[in-house]
Amino acid sequence: MSAFSQQMNNRFKVLLFTAPLLVPLVMFWLMPFGYSIYISFTDWDYISPDYDFIGFENYQYMIEDFEFTQALLNTFWFSLGVVIPTVMLGLVFALLLHKNFAGSQFYRAVIFSPWITPTVAVSIIWSWVFESKAGLANQLLMSAGFESIAWLEHGDTAMIAVIIVTIWQAIGWTMLFYISALNKIPSSLYEASLIDGCSPWTYFIKITLPLVSPTTFFLVVVNSITAVQAFDQFQILTQGGPGGETRTLLYLFYQQAFERYEMGPAAATSLVIFIITGLLALANTYIGKRWVYY
Repeated sequence: MSAFSQQMNNRFKVLLFTAPLLVPLVMFWLMPFGYSIYISFTDWDYISPDYDFIGFENYQYMIEDFEFTQALLNTFWFSLGVVIPTVMLGLVFALLLHKNFAGSQFYRAVIFSPWITPTVAVSIIWSWVFESKAGLANQLLMSAGFESIAWLEHGDTAMIAVIIVTIWQAIGWTMLFYISALNKIPSSLYEASLIDGCSPWTYFIKITLPLVSPTTFFLVVVNSITAVQAFDQFQILTQGGPGGETRTLLYLFYQQAFERYEMGPAAATSLVIFIITGLLALANTYIGKRWVYY
């Protein structure tokens, strides 16, 4: 058997073994995805059996629509407000807990536990915390001599409340990645820096941060994708209000599709979300190759 025939035979065997996995992928992901792209060029109302092809009208309307612009900006500020504190606090907790000592495993479990708790349950609990009249947050403020705040009723504070909930839930997951990265740094580097007379702050800046930079980049990208796809906390806490101040792209898609039955604009919005998350994933794949992961 020639080398070409052997190569083709091997490819056929690979295709034969992967076909059972490719069939559901094509049927339940690629085909619906392709159909949703087609729907974005129509005026389907989710109910009528007939609809018309309207070209790029949904995309033109989306660009000119204030709701879309507002949702895009809200998504950006929400992602920025979540990712930076989550990564920074995750690193701080990792620095405190990456070495084994009495109780370290317990503290790690406590900090990580919100991540494995369903977001709906977490959001319901925090809705009680941010309740205007008898919520824990306002009780603490009033006991300290400050006035109570209508956390979820004002646009300025509603987004902050959702950001706090999201950060609180994501810190533990971020911390575990940093703990893994910190434990892989050779201790000899720190010992050499101490011999050279470096301060803890110096070897943190010169050694720790550069060596965990691949993990930092990965966490920034993944937390950004998670923030763009956040939904449950908005649904429970604010429903996109007040006045659309907490309406993100994903929540706008939900309202367009399942409250207004505007499937064409909703499909166009979902494609924008897909493009954003896809670009972030590609950035993680290709830019991440520049680093050696520790």
